[in-house]
Amino acid sequence: MNEIIQAFLSHDIMKFIELIGLVGVYTVVFAESGLLVGFFLPGDSLLFTAGLLASPGFGLFNIWHLVIGTWIAAVVGDNVGYEFGKRVGIKLFRRKESLLFKPENVIKAQEFYEKHGGKAIIIARFMPIVRTFVPVVAGIGKMDHKRFTLFNFIGGTVWTWGMCWAGFYLGSVIPDIDKYLLPIVLLIIIASVLPPILHIYKENKKSWDEKILERVRKFVKYKA
Repeated sequence: MNEIIQAFLSHDIMKFIELIGLVGVYTVVFAESGLLVGFFLPGDSLLFTAGLLASPGFGLFNIWHLVIGTWIAAVVGDNVGYEFGKRVGIKLFRRKESLLFKPENVIKAQEFYEKHGGKAIIIARFMPIVRTFVPVVAGIGKMDHKRFTLFNFIGGTVWTWGMCWAGFYLGSVIPDIDKYLLPIVLLIIIASVLPPILHIYKENKKSWDEKILERVRKFVKYKA
């Protein structure tokens, strides 16, 4: 256990995965997807590196066991978060801050969900911390469960399959890829986070343009 904690704290993701094994990877994905205490756990880097360790050069895991297992863990995890939010409801916002719980994280997720609606379930998959709290907020907001399940299925599929297969593919074509793991993981995270950020930026830009246009209309009307 001490080795696992040390590997986690030192950000040695490869050693961390080797120590926790396949079941441990499933558990981390489940916790990060649906349990509030899992917001600090690795997500994108964990899936990518696990996929890398499943590639022929390492052979630590069977890629299909990894992909299907993490996919189920992610989808089920989000559903657990949704049901938790639905049952606990607004009480969650009244909880006091602790080492593993910060109310502002829930508030940020609520604002994100209110702004993007159902799409937030998919977009949040690629945004650390937010992805842990968005399904909870969707449950608090009593989002239609069938609709939530659809978005959850799409988001969980794209996230787990995309990250794991990216690691597997690069591990198969790049010799000694473990020597360049850190910069590659950073690029993968940036590449995964960039599309939702651009999407949010475009929506914000549109709302700002509408506000400016409204001000111009009021100004013109006033002058007339």
